[in-house]
Amino acid sequence: MSPEEIRSHVLAVIASIAPEADLRQLRSDRPLREQIDLDSIDWLNVVAAVCERFAVDIPEADYAGLTTLDAIVAYLAACQARGARAHGAATLPTVHHAIGGKRVTVRPLRAADTALEAEFVRHLSTEARYKRFMVTVRDLPESKLRYLTDVDQVRHVALGATIEQDGREVLVGAVRYVVDASGRACEFAIAVDDAWQGTGLAGILMKALIDVARARGLATMEGSVLATNTRMLKFMRQLGFRLEHDPEDRSTVRVVRAL
Repeated sequence: MSPEEIRSHVLAVIASIAPEADLRQLRSDRPLREQIDLDSIDWLNVVAAVCERFAVDIPEADYAGLTTLDAIVAYLAACQARGARAHGAATLPTVHHAIGGKRVTVRPLRAADTALEAEFVRHLSTEARYKRFMVTVRDLPESKLRYLTDVDQVRHVALGATIEQDGREVLVGAVRYVVDASGRACEFAIAVDDAWQGTGLAGILMKALIDVARARGLATMEGSVLATNTRMLKFMRQLGFRLEHDPEDRSTVRVVRAL
């Protein structure tokens, strides 16, 4: 649910407990019990009804922080995000492949992988980095690294391909999609370490991503490719994507595939 939908449901709960309250005059940043006649029992009923409607268990220790409508919405949104993250990660498998005599693990990326992602991007050639991020900087800002790894695995799905090297895990490829506002289509992106290009790893990652998107009921996968990246455009055709040229922007090609 969006924050607006959460807010609407919470207001409906309040209206059911205090039908005489004029919710149109409610200030969302001020304590509810200063604005609405809710005694202690009424307030506990509000909390209980919220727990039931949103299928969450709010510990008593958290009650003190739920004084305003804004605070309740933020709390429920955080609960929803944690639940989505746990559900999304749990439904994505970890799969092992043998490529060129090495064991490659394809698994969901997680928040703890920011250092792996930073090293992966840093190790890409300038050309590969530009083709993926359309920037030439060697190091991505911390906010971008968090965006790439701290994902919910529901609306933003991210898979990484790792190997063991010198006793530590190394990221050698990553693929992701983000679901659009319609909930029916997604935008993908992929990057593979220069040494692993041409090994079949990109195909493995894209197939895994397409399988996830299809299993979750998405209808279309799309992406943008630099028009000069002929190797990637050929790869997209091989995967069944059609190429759509934008006459107003000849620098990129839109690739689209039905799932």
